[in-house]
Amino acid sequence: MTVTATRPVVDFWFDPACPWAWLTSRWMDEVAAVRDVEVRWHVMSLSVLNEGRDLPASYRALMDDSWAPVRVLVAAARDHGDEVLKPLYDALGSRRHTGRRTDTAAIVAEALAEVGLPAGLAEVGGTAEVDDLLRASHGEALALVGDEVGTPVVAIDGVGFFGPVITPAPTGQDAGRLFDGLALVTQVPGFYELKRTRTVGPAV
Repeated sequence: MTVTATRPVVDFWFDPACPWAWLTSRWMDEVAAVRDVEVRWHVMSLSVLNEGRDLPASYRALMDDSWAPVRVLVAAARDHGDEVLKPLYDALGSRRHTGRRTDTAAIVAEALAEVGLPAGLAEVGGTAEVDDLLRASHGEALALVGDEVGTPVVAIDGVGFFGPVITPAPTGQDAGRLFDGLALVTQVPGFYELKRTRTVGPAV
């Protein structure tokens, strides 16, 4: 009897404010080039995750500023389909992380224009119009990994972990081998955590 290998389905949850998620997403792009995988992109929110937590003032300011981009992403997917999430994320992230910009309103406006989406979507960023949808997407990630995590959350065939947290993002077959290792870990039901202290910042 011949067993046909199935194509892994990777679900990737991100917050566009997070530089670590940005690096992991660049790794996932490399994985998609060297492995036969289906990648589905989803929004989660560090602002939602940190609601009610005692945070340093500087980080609380970042959380307050982070609502608008995730809301715009969710509104774009609602109105134009999930397929717009990845190109819009790329347009947002290239400005914020690669370009090291912090002018969120301008970043959102330019990213919408780059992807060819209506400029009016930016207005949703300052409202709670799509917060139910945002919380639902965020909740799907936490249902897999719990709330003692951050972003990104990566799931392979429904088994998810926080991370990987990497810098710099591996490329080519190095990216593929890291994916192979993560895929193996997802097949161990009792595996929960590997971690070490970060000694460098995200090299975006």
